[in-house]
Amino acid sequence: MPADSTTIAPSALLEAARVSKAWPFEEARKIVDRLEKEGETGRTVLFETGYGPSGLPHIGTFGEVARTTMVRRAFEILAPGVPTRLICFSDDMDGLRKVPTNVPNQEMLAGYINMPLTKVPDPFGTHSSFGAHNNARLRAFLDSYGFEYEFASSTEYYKAGRFDATLLKVLEKFDEIMEIMLPSLREERQQSYSPILPVSPRTGHVLLVPLVARDAKRGTVSYAEPDTGEVVEVPVTGGNCKLQWKADWAMRWVALGVDYEMAGKDLIDSVKLASRIYRVLSNKRPPEGFNYELFLDEEGKKISKSKGNGLSIEDWLRYASPESLQYFMFQSPRAGKRLYFDVIPRNVDEYLGALTAYPKQDARERLNNAAFHIHGGNPPTEDLPISFSLLLNLASASHSEDRNVLWGFIRNYAPDATPENHPRLDHLVGYAINYFHDFVKPAKKYRAPSDIERAALDDLAARLDAAPAEASAEELQNIVYEIGKTHEFANLRDWFRALYEVLLGEEQGPRFGTFVKLYGVKETVALIRRALAGEDMSKG
Repeated sequence: MPADSTTIAPSALLEAARVSKAWPFEEARKIVDRLEKEGETGRTVLFETGYGPSGLPHIGTFGEVARTTMVRRAFEILAPGVPTRLICFSDDMDGLRKVPTNVPNQEMLAGYINMPLTKVPDPFGTHSSFGAHNNARLRAFLDSYGFEYEFASSTEYYKAGRFDATLLKVLEKFDEIMEIMLPSLREERQQSYSPILPVSPRTGHVLLVPLVARDAKRGTVSYAEPDTGEVVEVPVTGGNCKLQWKADWAMRWVALGVDYEMAGKDLIDSVKLASRIYRVLSNKRPPEGFNYELFLDEEGKKISKSKGNGLSIEDWLRYASPESLQYFMFQSPRAGKRLYFDVIPRNVDEYLGALTAYPKQDARERLNNAAFHIHGGNPPTEDLPISFSLLLNLASASHSEDRNVLWGFIRNYAPDATPENHPRLDHLVGYAINYFHDFVKPAKKYRAPSDIERAALDDLAARLDAAPAEASAEELQNIVYEIGKTHEFANLRDWFRALYEVLLGEEQGPRFGTFVKLYGVKETVALIRRALAGEDMSKG
């Protein structure tokens, strides 16, 4: 295979996939093994992701779809010709148990506690219900990324009877399911627990009440209305009942024939319970899957769709490309990750580094490369002249939020680069401006140089002023190193930290020679002179 080719021959691709240690292939091999043990290697394989639309979809929901898609594509390589489907299932028939804190009209929503989410008015006033609003938000996010999936609504599936046969099986196996669930509950909850939740014909509420009678032959359950005590009998079919979510999860796996579903680490015990219920209902092996680590916000707390803490998908897309978000999702899914704004620049540059490395790699290396999984095995060829971090430092030093000004600096470093021949770089310029405006600029803290730093900066300005106009970034970096050594900094890191804090108002920064080449030697000298003169560096 040529080193510069981005196409992997089918035979080499399959061979590499069979031994790849990339986690999507490790997961996909579990599904291949599942089919072989079942003796059904040619049937359609169903992947599922779940979403609870009781709050706005957060970035973790997106991550589950992105990661499941990566496993799906890996499976399709390992089992060519085997059809696959991905269902994104929304539990929108669930009752609203609390009012989210990150939506408008919360007082109005408080009047609809226990109503199915598809019966709760939309607080944003744009859709037929709160559930419909959140479903639409999720689908818009997924569609913007080009994911191939089928959306499924719990309300529609229950009411259309698609779960009826399995719901009758749940009623038949009620006692066995209770034996599984009760030991997992607190004592007070055991007294009222039922895996089957009636939907009150009078109030429309999804009721968390014990059942007073069951009739498996007639397919009905009876309960006492909470406020009147009236005993009401309803069918378990046709959307007249829904299941508690752990039982609901297992029921969906059986009814739909799910082969693979992943879940967060906080749901390990729930997966075990659902798997046991699945076996009771089907006497088969539960779906494959793995438990990923949770995303944490700035304070180290789990992100929540009802609180809206952490990053939203819209947040990320204001500051970085969709592909960089998928890169974040690909990396170490079993390791805990802090998901906040300051993780974005590093992930952008690491994603771009993966793209640059891809053409030079052999088949096995490519299958371990995040770019392969982000782009479905066909990543674009890209080798940008400068990094995103360097663009941020350029915006920081110039205090400019004008794309044309930043492109003028870029051409100092890469004379032939234009927005037309480097559209991805042009996108990065826009992201850098947004990130600089919202985060870098407000957080800048300049300081005056110490005596030793002042002398070194003065020397650096003189040396740069005398440098040849065609000096390379490496030659300029050597000048910076020499100044640090000449002025006997105990640690050269202290010298570079001084450059960043005095000139850029930040604690860390880019390779300084590259920055000088990009920003311009004369411009850098002027920047140093301003700092030495005690000017207000925050005004550009």
